[in-house]
Amino acid sequence: MSDKFRIGVFSSGNGSNFEAIVKADIPNVEVSFLLCNIEDAYALERAKNFSIDSILLPHKNFESRKDFEKEIISRIQDYDVDLIILAGFKRILSPFFINYFEKKIINLHPSLLPSFPGLRAPQQALEYGVKFTGCTVHFVDDGVDTGPIILQGLVEILDSDDEESLMKKIHEKEHEILPVAIELVSEGKVKTTEGRRVFIDN
Repeated sequence: MSDKFRIGVFSSGNGSNFEAIVKADIPNVEVSFLLCNIEDAYALERAKNFSIDSILLPHKNFESRKDFEKEIISRIQDYDVDLIILAGFKRILSPFFINYFEKKIINLHPSLLPSFPGLRAPQQALEYGVKFTGCTVHFVDDGVDTGPIILQGLVEILDSDDEESLMKKIHEKEHEILPVAIELVSEGKVKTTEGRRVFIDN
């Protein structure tokens, strides 16, 4: 068994953040697998290109969310990962799953939480008229985009930005901060408190 810090990545789409994690070559971190719930997601091709195990589990093949999540657990438990990263995974996980992997799941969200949680966060930011937005890496709890914040990246919104251009800038920032957040967690430098605050050891 490897003594590296093992991670698994869940994705439903393009997989650019998955690739950013792999290419970052984070010290002492091993990307054990990619799990995807969409059959034609390009993330699966990226995993193949990097010779990383991929697990395809279309959620539509299951009668309930709990059945889907039980199968996920069954398929990934042998990897014995230390951390699960939700990087563009378009399914809300139940308390059952979150509690099974308590404090072992982090999510990447395209806004500066707690502002603009949920879907189409860049569009929400544009509609509200804020001058800055960004992205957030946070622990996953029972809420939607409500867990303790680990790291955030700032993106300026220009007058010329639309949803597409803003999302591109946010993606670039995501590719920067997600590997950093994973490295901090893997080194034991991320300390949670009884409340919502997270402290980073230097």
